Order: sequence, then C-alpha cells, then structure tokens
Amino acid sequence: MSKTLAPNKPAASAKPAARSAGKAGSDAWKGKPGHLLTDDEVMAMPDGEYMNDQQLAFFRAKLQSLRDGILNNAGETTEHLREDTTIVPDPADRATIEEEHALELRTRDRERKLLKKIMQSIARLDSGEYGYCDETGEPIGLGRLIARPTATLSLEAQQRREMKQKMFGD
Repeated sequence: MSKTLAPNKPAASAKPAARSAGKAGSDAWKGKPGHLLTDDEVMAMPDGEYMNDQQLAFFRAKLQSLRDGILNNAGETTEHLREDTTIVPDPADRATIEEEHALELRTRDRERKLLKKIMQSIARLDSGEYGYCDETGEPIGLGRLIARPTATLSLEAQQRREMKQKMFGD
C-alpha cells in the first residue's frame, strides 16, 4: 500500500511548488539578503515592510556603490589632468583642452556635493532616520528612494519647498 502512495507524493508536492513559482515575482525578496535585491523586488514588497532590514541593506549597498563610483571617478580625473599637462602650441587646441578640463572639474564638483549627501544618507541609515521625511516624518516612498537614494523629503514636501523657492526666490 505504501508503494502506491509514493508515486502520488511527488505529484502532490509539485502543485505547491508550481503555485509558489507563480508568486515568485512578488515574494522573491523573502529569501534574499538585502544587498542582492533588485529594484523591482524592493518595489514588490508590501507597505508593511517599509524600511525593514532587507530594504535598509539594499539602500546601504546602493549608497555605498554610488560612493565608490564617485571616488573612482575622482581618481581618474586626477590622473587625466596630470596626463594632459603637455604644452600645445595651437591656441585652439589649448582652448579645447582647457574647456574639457573645466567641464570635468565642474562634474567632479557636482559629484563632491553628491558625495556629501551620500555620506549624510549613510549616517541617516545608521541612526534609523533613513526613508522618512525630514519635515513631516512620513515615509518618503520606495520609488522615490530608488530613483534618488539621497532624498530627505517626501515628494509633497519637496514640491512645497520648490514652490516656496519659486515664489520667494529663496
């Protein structure tokens, strides 16, 4: 009698596996460490899971990756500027080189400011404030944080701030 039940067991256990495979898109995040999650998996998490340990690990990895990229770019800029110190006799060529250097330095200055925001965001992660609006204390939202991991204001608070700046030139 046990021989007849054995062939049925794999078929019975295959049904739940098939059902769970259909749900894989929405529950794929459950068994993964946060730093391995994709943007879509984080967005698929229910609202009740906002800023859980996995999401915090996800955003920490995202911020650290941004930081590392900026630091690598800074090193490359330094090397690039050192390499291009040759004297070019043609004034047009020299002007082109100087303009390229100026553009690269402006880009690095923007990245320097972004690096400061990234470091502040990592500090907010450490203090438990990350993901919540500075003005209202409400959740900023996963979509906004994925698009802009250094955001400190909810979309509504940011819109109010921009409207106020537009009106008062502040």
